[in-house]
Amino acid sequence: MKTISPSTLSNLPDRIAYLTSFLDFTPSDVEYLHLAAPVVGPLVPAVVDAVYVKLLSFDITSKAFVQKQTGFSGKSLEERGGDVQSLTAEDEQIKFRKGFLTRYLAKLVEMNYDNEKDWEYLDKVAVMHTGQVGFQHRAKKPALRVELIHISLLLGFVVDILLDAVVNHPDLDNGTKAGVLRAFNKVIWIQNDLFARHYVVDEDTKTAPLGYSAMQVKRVGGCCTGTVQKKALVLGTVAVVLYMGMELVQRWLYI
Repeated sequence: MKTISPSTLSNLPDRIAYLTSFLDFTPSDVEYLHLAAPVVGPLVPAVVDAVYVKLLSFDITSKAFVQKQTGFSGKSLEERGGDVQSLTAEDEQIKFRKGFLTRYLAKLVEMNYDNEKDWEYLDKVAVMHTGQVGFQHRAKKPALRVELIHISLLLGFVVDILLDAVVNHPDLDNGTKAGVLRAFNKVIWIQNDLFARHYVVDEDTKTAPLGYSAMQVKRVGGCCTGTVQKKALVLGTVAVVLYMGMELVQRWLYI
C-alpha cells in the first residue's frame, strides 16, 4: 500500500506523481499520445470550430468573450459597443481564442510528460482561467475568469469529439484506437484536476485555491463568497452570542 500525505498534494510535482500513479498513466500512454499526433493534428481545426460553436450557443458561456481577453491586442466586443447576442465565430477575439485552444490541443500530443515544465504548463492553463495570472508574459494583461462548471463541461465535450474521431478513424487498428483513447482520457482527467485544485478549497490541507482569492466578492442566489462569506460568519457568530445573552438576562429576570 502506498502512503500519500494529503499535505503534499498542494505541491504540483507530488500531486502529479499521485495522479499519474492512481490513473496508471505510464510511458506507454505517452507513446500513444505521440502516436496520435498525425491523427489529431488534422482534426484540431474542426475540433476547435466545434468547441466554439458549442460555447457560442449558450449565453452563459458566450459572455466570457464580450470583455477583453488576456493577451488580445484588438478592441473587445464590449469596447465596440456590442453585447453577447451579437457575438459570432467571426469576431476577432474569438479567432484569437481559437488560436490558443489550437496550440493547447496540439501540445497534448507533443508534450514530454517526463518534463516537469510541461506539467507546469497544464497547471498554468488552469490558473489563467481563474482570474489570476497564469503566464508571466501576461502579468499585466486583463484577467480572465471562467467558472469551473464550464471548464469541466468543455473538457468533456472535447473528449467526446476526440473519441468519435478516433473510433471512426479508418486507418487505425482497434488496439491503437483503444490505446489512444485511454491515454487521452487519463490526461484530460489530470487536466480536470489541475483546474479543480485552483477552484475548490482542499479540506485536507485547508488551503484556499488561487481562484478563490481571485474571485470578486459577490452574492449569488443567497450564497456568500469571498469576503462576504467571512462577514456572514462573523455576523452569525455575533447573533448567536447576543441571543444567548438575551436568554441569560431573561432567565435572571424571571428568578
